[in-house]
Amino acid sequence: VRPQYHNHLKRVGGCRHYMESISGTPKMSRHQNGEEYRNPTEVKKSQIVMPCHANHRQELSVGELLKWMDSTACLSAERHAGCPCVTVSVDDIHFEHTIGVGQVVNIKAKVNRAFNTSMEVGIVVSCEDLFSDTHWSVCRAVATFVSQRTTGGKVQLRPLVPCTQAEQVEHSLAAERRRMRLVHADIMKDLLANRAFQQVEVQEAEKAVPAERTRVESVELVLPTHANHQVNTFGGQIMAWMENVATIAASRLCNAHPTLQSIDMFHFRGPSHVGDRLVLKAIVNNAFKNSMEVGVCAEAYQGEEPLRHINSAFMTFEIRDQEGKPCTLPRIRPEPLEGMRRYQEAIARNKIRLDRKYIISCKQTEVPLSVPWDLSNQVYLSYNNVSALKMLAARNNWLLNSEKNKVSLYTLEQKQVLSFKVETEVDIPAERAFMLLSDLSKRVEWDPNYERCELILRVNDDDFLYRVVTPSIGQDGVQDFILLASRRPPCDSGDPYVIALRSVTLPTHPPTEGYNRGEVLCAGFSILEVSKDISKISYFNQASPEVLPYISTDIAGLSSSFYGIFCTCNTFLQENRVDHASTPQSQPPSSTLKRTQL
Repeated sequence: VRPQYHNHLKRVGGCRHYMESISGTPKMSRHQNGEEYRNPTEVKKSQIVMPCHANHRQELSVGELLKWMDSTACLSAERHAGCPCVTVSVDDIHFEHTIGVGQVVNIKAKVNRAFNTSMEVGIVVSCEDLFSDTHWSVCRAVATFVSQRTTGGKVQLRPLVPCTQAEQVEHSLAAERRRMRLVHADIMKDLLANRAFQQVEVQEAEKAVPAERTRVESVELVLPTHANHQVNTFGGQIMAWMENVATIAASRLCNAHPTLQSIDMFHFRGPSHVGDRLVLKAIVNNAFKNSMEVGVCAEAYQGEEPLRHINSAFMTFEIRDQEGKPCTLPRIRPEPLEGMRRYQEAIARNKIRLDRKYIISCKQTEVPLSVPWDLSNQVYLSYNNVSALKMLAARNNWLLNSEKNKVSLYTLEQKQVLSFKVETEVDIPAERAFMLLSDLSKRVEWDPNYERCELILRVNDDDFLYRVVTPSIGQDGVQDFILLASRRPPCDSGDPYVIALRSVTLPTHPPTEGYNRGEVLCAGFSILEVSKDISKISYFNQASPEVLPYISTDIAGLSSSFYGIFCTCNTFLQENRVDHASTPQSQPPSSTLKRTQL
């Protein structure tokens, strides 16, 4: 093992390099006949920015961009469904750069995964300067669409089969994103129930701006040009109108032109049709040091019917000076009652926003490798945990390092980070192997590198917190790790069972004297069903300096301890192959901490 691994492993975090590897332009795969492969659902749109598309700064209006993104994604969804589709939701969008007049916007959309009646569409937006021949990323987005028959009702979608490595990764991660999407509302509800947010007091300031001053209301008439062939208003058009009133509200806070930084995940609650009067309302909910949150609501009506709630969204704006640096914003004075509720909720959303931005995007240079765990960011840490392992497992450039009796050791070096994989087939049903290996408290029975393992907290049926103690190697002393273990059964046939591990920090379990606190960046098992009674078990580990000593002699070819450990693991699995008794996870020990203590 070369010394430079130790120099870089500490500062290269989590799955960042895997995220970077798939965020760039993917290499085009080729068919056996030599032709370039192209995803059948992929749709591209290129548009030169004209003055009619721009704002006062001669930059492309974000509302216009949202319309283009939505229409491109809709065409991709319809290409797979074979019938009309409508936008259901859009995940967080972070805008990295602005686009000027005369530059070209390139939008690419493709279906990542099709579920029973909905599908996830990935959208990538880049910009091109025709004169300097430069390209840069603008934003990425993930939208969910459902298909509808002209006679009404949803359509049962056919599965989407991924053909390339990049498609397999996105196909696998789409299930995790869907899981996170479904619990998003519950996360906000739980966070707002926290007394810390209920007791937030407004900090008085002499020049605080009354929130009512930023209130905006506007009405739009939905015309045929705003709708699709089913006379449903385009989701992108609604988003564009919402962005317009949100920009006006943000401008009124500090009498300056704002820049839209991000849009939080939102969900369309009902359809809008041609002939609707769309009522759009916006107000600044809270102002932080360099950013403000604007809440926007869209409601529709026809004639004398009551208002129908179409959508609500939260947008984050900044004010920048001439050098492009964020300006300090004035404080907001919320309205009583409802205004105070919005003020408190904005603080909670700001925390969630940071969790989602840094934890999910794996920007490990901006946060510690072991992110503090709490209930409010649990879903995002779990997503990061599972997605990191899935992306590591999906790499196709693993090198066979050694093999003994069909137990293989592979290594992967990328961007000066070393990862290893141990793989073999075992005579045991995949589901049974999954249940046994996902209980880390039993790992001490077969893994000599696990000296002690205690369950700290059962978060839910799929996520657990453990403290693991490992024996000393050389002069390093005894080490301990605080691990988040996230397990996932397959979503579809052909998907593996996944058990993902990563380090977190807990205020109740700080580093203690006599133990060196170690870091696990990305580790875990992938268990694939080969047949009814045969499983392919793969163990992955993105080696940190604390983990590397346990495997370095195997990688250097000086020993084959990995083979001995997998043999004892196989023995453990065989001895418990038909044991149907419940594992300790079903009834956590009495020492398990209550959530409120954490």
